[in-house]
Formats: sequence, structure tokens, C-alpha cells
Amino acid sequence: MKLTVTSFAAALLLAGPVFADAHASGDAAAGEDAFKNCKTCHAIIDAEGTEIQRGAKVGPNLYGVLGRQLGSVEDFRYSDGLVAVGETGVVWDEATFVAWTLDPSAYLSDTLGSRERSKMTYKLRDEEDAINLWAYLVSVGPEVDAEEAAVSN
Repeated sequence: MKLTVTSFAAALLLAGPVFADAHASGDAAAGEDAFKNCKTCHAIIDAEGTEIQRGAKVGPNLYGVLGRQLGSVEDFRYSDGLVAVGETGVVWDEATFVAWTLDPSAYLSDTLGSRERSKMTYKLRDEEDAINLWAYLVSVGPEVDAEEAAVSN
């Protein structure tokens, strides 16, 4: 029995980084509050059409953003820069989301190595708000298993 518990604990320690990649590090409740600023442009609508968060549809639907390729929501017109970043295989994870929301145009310019402008003009002022917002989006999105999230990140 002692060996089994020890083996299980060791397995959890080794698997920790994989599970950590699949989860957000912020406070989802605080992120839900931060989303009020995002509603001006974004809604969160699940695959069945249920509105999780009502909002405008100027920006893409933020449901299922974890692991999604940047600039890939069908029928949404993204900036050429965001599409170009997505075409390199970059997917939304916490680090990408935080960098993007703090300064979208700077993120594109830094990533592509050329001056780029984002269509998203809003910038979060606080990194903690961005981390919390990411936690909220992940919490209301579809479940993604740890292995799938680790591969896409």
C-alpha cells in the first residue's frame, strides 16, 4: 500500500507540468468581473448557441479560446498581422493571451518583426487582470484534456 501511494504521488509530480499547461493560473471569478470591459466587442457563446456572456459581436466569439489558432474563427475578418501569426502555428495559451491583451499591436509587431496594427484597440492596463480574464475564459470553455492542451501549447 505504501509503495502504491508513493508511486501515485511520484506520478502526479511528474505529470504536474502537463496538467499545469491545461489550466490557467489566475482567478476566474475576478476574470468574470474583468470581462465587463470585453463585452463591448466580444460575446461568449458555446457550441450549442447558449450565451454564456452576452456581448457585441464586433470581435470574435471567445468560447473555446484555449488552444485555438490565432486568427482562425471562421467568418471573422482579422487583421493581416494576426492571421500571419496564426499561420505560424501559434495558439492561444495564457502567455500569448496576456501579451496580446496588454498591447495587441505591440504583440503583433514583436512577433512578426515588423510594424503591425491590430484591429483590437482596447488594452488591459494590468497583467493580473489579463491573467484572471484568461482563467475565466478557460473556465467557461469546453473541457480540454491535459495531453491535448500540452500538444497545442
